[in-house]
Amino acid sequence: MRILFRYVFREFCVPLFYCMVGFCSIYVLFELFGSFSRILDAKPPLGVVVAYFAGYVAPYFMYIAPACLMLATLYTMWSFCRHSELIAMRASGIGFFAIVRPLLVAAALMACFVAWVDESYVPRKASWASAFRAARFKSEDVASAVNVVYHHAESERTWHVGKAVNADMTELVDVSVAEDYPNGVRKRTIKAPKAEFLDGQWWLHRPTILHFDPQGAEAPSPTPKHDAMELLPFPSFTESPRDFALQNRDETHYSVLDRIRFLKTHPAMTGDARRRMVYNVWSQTLAPLACLVITLFAIPAGIATGRQSVFKGILCALGMFFAFYGVSIGCMSLAYVGWFPVVPAAFLPHVAFLAVGAWMFWRQR
Repeated sequence: MRILFRYVFREFCVPLFYCMVGFCSIYVLFELFGSFSRILDAKPPLGVVVAYFAGYVAPYFMYIAPACLMLATLYTMWSFCRHSELIAMRASGIGFFAIVRPLLVAAALMACFVAWVDESYVPRKASWASAFRAARFKSEDVASAVNVVYHHAESERTWHVGKAVNADMTELVDVSVAEDYPNGVRKRTIKAPKAEFLDGQWWLHRPTILHFDPQGAEAPSPTPKHDAMELLPFPSFTESPRDFALQNRDETHYSVLDRIRFLKTHPAMTGDARRRMVYNVWSQTLAPLACLVITLFAIPAGIATGRQSVFKGILCALGMFFAFYGVSIGCMSLAYVGWFPVVPAAFLPHVAFLAVGAWMFWRQR
């Protein structure tokens, strides 16, 4: 069985690799047509260019991977049927599931890789690629976060940041923090030329602190010696650099954890905006499962290409593929406007097409 597993796995991985290279190359070529002249003018190092295109393609990988798995599955099963290998395997007493298990294992591994790309690679590299393109492919001109405004609703605290020194926003310059009483009257104003996030808390350099009473009149500091320190910690500031980074990042580059964090730090967000964010949390969490769902119904479609008609199997697989994403888009639109519950809208396409794929798979065996 190990020999069979390795053989089927190898036969499947070869077309899968070619499909991955082909689809990624298409995305790269389309981007290269519009950016080639600017890349030549900027003359960035080759490694930086490769990193840029990897970051550019990464957000689309959750769609590229299922498409590649479908095409590779169709070709592999067609090849096995075309050369009567599937018949020989079954005649030898090998079960259908044992034959296709390498394909399902590869799909599961691809799903894990898609989840890693969405959670770890896209938030960092796709955001950098967008900034690098905006800087006309000049690394030295990649803009830092400037004029960042962040409001912490739980503590009624608003930050105004002139500029972030580094990408992870642990060092800020030209910082102004305004705290309000629950009734909206100003409680305290803090200005500092520099703020650093060290040992899990914010430290402000040479802060200037103004205190106000509940009526809004300026009041003397209750701790004047403490306020006069050159470097002052603020353990009450529960905002993290990650919160500032999310404020400055394109929402399409959020990970699932980023979206959950954003919901927690913005409890006042309601209506369509909150529904959209909650839907995206569940949708992005379930997105890697598309690799398994599509592979599951591509297996019987691939067998049909070898036994009956090539066009029948291909049309069946393509129809299921586009129907899956069509239903996903439809559920997303209904969830965004509040016509369909958010969580069922995210689960419905995966559950429905998983059931259809399992039924087709069971019939084929």
